[in-house]
Amino acid sequence: MAKVTYASLKLKRNSEVNILKYNDKEIEVLQYLPIEDKYSLVMVALQNAYRDGIYNDIMLEQMFNLNIIYMYTNITFTDAQRANEAKLYDELESNGLIADVIASIPEHEYLALLDYLKNVRQCLTDYKMSVNATLQAFVENLPENAAAAAEIVDNFDPEKYKAVVDFAKAANGGRDINTNEEATE
Repeated sequence: MAKVTYASLKLKRNSEVNILKYNDKEIEVLQYLPIEDKYSLVMVALQNAYRDGIYNDIMLEQMFNLNIIYMYTNITFTDAQRANEAKLYDELESNGLIADVIASIPEHEYLALLDYLKNVRQCLTDYKMSVNATLQAFVENLPENAAAAAEIVDNFDPEKYKAVVDFAKAANGGRDINTNEEATE
């Protein structure tokens, strides 16, 4: 079999666009998003949808679809418009623009994005629930916790401790606070 050099193939990244007509405007929709941009789209959507230790499905849908609009189309937004992404999402979704853009992306391209999102979400969820994540968090927080413990030890005043123990003993009717038995004097 004869070998073929990569250079002889003269390949270039697919930069084709599909023109979507919407309200007398022509919106360009990429037919292929480079893999690094796909990675960013998925990771940013997941990062922005992570709330209180879980991936919020509502936020995930919002952020995933907004990032499709941001990265696949030539629609530009001001900083003020992007400041309220929930409002922006509602306007795009309720007017059918998100669905129209998704329909303009090749099906295999969109389904690949959904698979990436689902798989990375599951991997991150599994990892966050694992012993490794707990150990990593412990190790990462160890210097802060050690510093706090050292400060407690450095500021320990035996006289204040004795005063607290004496108060607790008196509040406990003179009984030893460790055994809850009557003190014998």
